Amino acid sequence: MDIQDILKKVKKIEIKTRRLSDHIFSGEYQTSFKGRGMSFAEVRPYQFGDDVRSIDWNVTARYNETHIKVFEEERELTLMLMVDISGSQEFGSGNDFKQDIVTEIAATLAFSATQNNDKVGLILFSDQIELFIAPKKGRSHVLRIIRELIDFKPKSKKTDLTQALEYLSKVIKKKAIVFVLSDFMSAPYEQTLKIASKRHDITGIRIYDKREKEIPNVGLITVVDAETEQEMIVNTADPSVRTQFMARFIEAEHHFLKMFQKCGAGTININLEESYVKKLLAYFKAK
Repeated sequence: MDIQDILKKVKKIEIKTRRLSDHIFSGEYQTSFKGRGMSFAEVRPYQFGDDVRSIDWNVTARYNETHIKVFEEERELTLMLMVDISGSQEFGSGNDFKQDIVTEIAATLAFSATQNNDKVGLILFSDQIELFIAPKKGRSHVLRIIRELIDFKPKSKKTDLTQALEYLSKVIKKKAIVFVLSDFMSAPYEQTLKIASKRHDITGIRIYDKREKEIPNVGLITVVDAETEQEMIVNTADPSVRTQFMARFIEAEHHFLKMFQKCGAGTININLEESYVKKLLAYFKAK
């Protein structure tokens, strides 16, 4: 894809997702995530009716007069987008690949954050950290993020969510709103998710294709693993094969939901044939 094609695609995504964020998601985003933290503002003398739990005992002892700490609501937040760009994201049985929908969702969230004057950052990962863009504000910064989502070529096709979450904890020290966009076909990541979710407000957005859940009866087919590139001949005419195929999908889905909920993190499941707009809105309203 040459630079002109990339710019055209960026513009197309901007028009679609910015309209969504301007008219639909900015208000829901603000309601869901704004004002969730308090930061220290000042110390002042105690007044009748103040909460005694806010007394600053060090200052009180120094001036021999009761003082309290005053806090104010944090207005500026940081949105971090963690996006899986492994080989499995290049799959799709319909009009869109998983990576296409991931890009649209990420862009919509980024513009929603920008509407509220928040910073937006990006981590692209496979089984390594492929790219880190530090959080910044502004439309031009969001457009750079979209360009990378469209055109970045990963070094690896495999996935390691643990490494990505460890990296998040290292580079983002202050509490952030974190959306992890992946199909979550990864090695166990429970411990690092537990650690990261103690500091950050994390939501996992699981994107999947219907053919990853249910394989049709089309006889003998050759299946290629998008991450390992291993080939396997599968007899889809065998009912037990189709049953096992669906069972593995359901197990992976259950694991994703259980692990995120156990760690106090949010979850969104999105089938490529579903409207991600409805799914995001329902999630924001529930929060």
